[in-house]
Amino acid sequence: MTASEQDGTYPRPILRRERWHSLDGVWEFGYDDARVGERDARFSEETEGTFDREITVPFPPESPASGIGETAAHAVVWYRRRIPHEVLAVAGGERALVHFGAVDHRAKVWLDGRLVADHVGGQSPFTADVTDALRPGAGEHVLVVRAEDDPADLAQPRGKQDWQDRPHAVWYERTTGIWQTVWAEIVTELHVTDLAWIPDPARGVAAEITLASAPSAPVRVEIVLSHDGEVLAESASTVRTPRSRVDLVIPALRNGIDREDLLWSPERPTLIDARVTVRDAATSEVLDAVASYVGLRSAGVGRGAFLLNGRPYYVRSVLNQGYRPDTLIANSGTAQLRREVELIKAMGFNAVRVHQKAEDPRFLYWADRLGLLVWGETGAAYEYGTEAVELLTREWLDLVRRDRSHPSVVTWVPVNESWGCSDIANDPAQQAYTVALANLTRALDPTRPVMSNEGWEHTDSDIMGVHDYSSDPELLTRRYGDAGGFEALLVSPGPAGRALSLTARQTERYRAGEVPLMVTEFGGLSLGAEEDEFSYTRTSSDTQYAALLGDIFRVLHTSPIVAGFCYTQFMDTAQETNGLLRTDGSPKLPLETIRRIVTGAGAAPEKRREPSPSPSPAGLPH
Repeated sequence: MTASEQDGTYPRPILRRERWHSLDGVWEFGYDDARVGERDARFSEETEGTFDREITVPFPPESPASGIGETAAHAVVWYRRRIPHEVLAVAGGERALVHFGAVDHRAKVWLDGRLVADHVGGQSPFTADVTDALRPGAGEHVLVVRAEDDPADLAQPRGKQDWQDRPHAVWYERTTGIWQTVWAEIVTELHVTDLAWIPDPARGVAAEITLASAPSAPVRVEIVLSHDGEVLAESASTVRTPRSRVDLVIPALRNGIDREDLLWSPERPTLIDARVTVRDAATSEVLDAVASYVGLRSAGVGRGAFLLNGRPYYVRSVLNQGYRPDTLIANSGTAQLRREVELIKAMGFNAVRVHQKAEDPRFLYWADRLGLLVWGETGAAYEYGTEAVELLTREWLDLVRRDRSHPSVVTWVPVNESWGCSDIANDPAQQAYTVALANLTRALDPTRPVMSNEGWEHTDSDIMGVHDYSSDPELLTRRYGDAGGFEALLVSPGPAGRALSLTARQTERYRAGEVPLMVTEFGGLSLGAEEDEFSYTRTSSDTQYAALLGDIFRVLHTSPIVAGFCYTQFMDTAQETNGLLRTDGSPKLPLETIRRIVTGAGAAPEKRREPSPSPSPAGLPH
């Protein structure tokens, strides 16, 4: 099976090997409210009586799917799993790895009583090399995980996880511990640990390859790119360092017709298969081989538009909270993730903004394969300070590295609505933080637009994203019906009472057409919501709901200055009932009706904004 046609079960779709084993399933589990587990050596295999429950991994203990469903706060939890020896058995020159997709928030891992990993970051992956901890002659091995997640720590990136006892407004049940898949893999001593693809649709692709260590003798790295059984490019390089870069030219891109067939887009999600083989340079012995895939596309901004493959592309996006009724922040597997992508596309959207979380890489695989743009985001902290800055920055960089090779990911959103920097309008340090975070993201990945602060109070964003939950079509028309209307909004307190731009440079970039305008949160309509449910606007009947939905979408579709939008939201989530789908996945209107509204069927075609004349200096915000 090629990497581009995998079934979506492999936890790391961009770097795939055949020899792996899922460790999901039933584990032993226990709470540690007194935080005495490490003192009492719960990681020792002889410890009994402290793992008094069973949990189904990778579902958090707060979720029904875990088999526990306990939503009260427990800051420290413990897991234990007995693993048959053959799962981790290694021959000479091999290593046994245990990978964790995500553990919220700090994790310590022991194998057979020996500490093998200590990781901080509730959304980023990590790996434990357990080889040296394996007890010789053991019939099974004992894997123990301690997870600590303090709900009162507002410096900790938490996204939509509520810090209160019960979910309220737009915040949901918290997540503690393991919430993405755990899996074992046997690799050779010298193996590929990271693989990044940097596409250039005019020429080819660059591959950045990281090995587990510096080779003791030269190795040869071979790369083959193919599509539909035809080899498009291949390369062989002698490597003496742990990190190398290889540029591959694809001759077929020189032909204009062939080039269109090879480019990736939501309408034509072409994936090019890749095979990376590491050989001993002297003997040609295969040391490692991985399967991957590449999407040839560029993402950028200019001329008042979002640019996909160098051409203006109107973005029709939907906000997806990524919380499910049975699994909460986790998911039930590849079938569910594929179905979400299919439903989003069926409703007429060509993009999704996964909100305040880093979604499972298998979701990104289905977005790559089926054709859906993704705005990559992360969970926010709720206070500003040294600890919060360090935690979010470290985790964000790990996530950018994890996801940067997915062609579906076209925009980075490290900060949303000034969460974690709520005094940004008055605090130069908080402004510097968002600018620095945006520039750090560009330094790691210069190939995508970056948002410094999504929704308002922009400091250095490549897209002027505006959050506007007005449900009055006339007011929306005054704001977005022409350049003058938005210019008045730009120098006002903004739809939410927050200035849209905090820097002269941000404002000037928009006025020059370098930064497109998008309404990146709007709508929030509910249908027959109860009083204790949250929505921005309530409607009482299918007819009223459909009419108002159509009216507000029509304003944006007919706007000559708006380059795209993101509707709130995909599905009802907990008490937040403003989804186009109910929590069971059923649509509130026929899918054909939703699709017609979302795509603007019958509305005037979207037009590209031209740069507006610069006003007097007195009109510039500070």
